[in-house]
Formats: sequence, structure tokens, C-alpha cells
Amino acid sequence: MQYLRYALVALVAYAAVAPLTKVAMRDLPADSVALVTNGMLAIATLALVLATDRPLLAALTHERAPYIYAAGACLTIGILAYYRALAAGPVSIVVPIFGLSLSASSALGIVFLEETLMVPKGAGIALAVVAVFSTTFGG
Repeated sequence: MQYLRYALVALVAYAAVAPLTKVAMRDLPADSVALVTNGMLAIATLALVLATDRPLLAALTHERAPYIYAAGACLTIGILAYYRALAAGPVSIVVPIFGLSLSASSALGIVFLEETLMVPKGAGIALAVVAVFSTTFGG
């Protein structure tokens, strides 16, 4: 259950990203802020891979490497669009819409990875959509 601890740390840390980014972009361009914040991520991840002796070069040529590259392309498009949305709009609208990616990922896992869809999970996805709609357009 170590993944729950990581998930909670991610929740707390990532919750601060949008507000901090929004403040930075009051005076700085979104693309510059994206480069610095994501550059920090890239450098820290490289250090972690090197420090833990993970197989980096083997991963680049692995039979599943095309999935890595596709995920990287999607991440790049998504993050750059997210930063531009934060620069242009309010955090209270942009973040909930972006947060629907969690429900969308769950749905993709169900459809393409044959994960089990049970009534509570389906209801949770539907309620997330309702919550985002209410939060974003509810006044």
C-alpha cells in the first residue's frame, strides 16, 4: 500500500502547483514558467534515475518504448496547454477542468486496459464530471 502514501504526497504537492504557477505568471510568460518548473522535474528525475541505477538506455529501446514516447508527447501537449490556460484564466475554472483528466484516465483504463468497471467506480466518474461542471459553471 506504499502507493497510497505516494498518492497523498502527490496530492498535497500538486495542489500547490496551480496557485504558485498563477502567481508566477502575473509577471512571467507561461512558456518560461513551464520550462523552469518542468525543467526542475526533468533534472530531479534524471538525478533519481542515475542515483538509483535505473536502466535508462534500455528503456529508450525497449519494445514498449513507443508508449513512453507517446505518453511524453501527450504530457508535453497537456502541460503546455495547462500552463497557457492558467495564464489566461482563473485557477478555480482551469484546475477543475484539467482535473477531469483523472476521470478520463480511469475511463481509458477501463476501455483499453480492461480494468473492471463496477457501479461505485462508474458513479464516481459521473459524479466527478458533475462536480467539475458545478464548480466551473455553477456561478
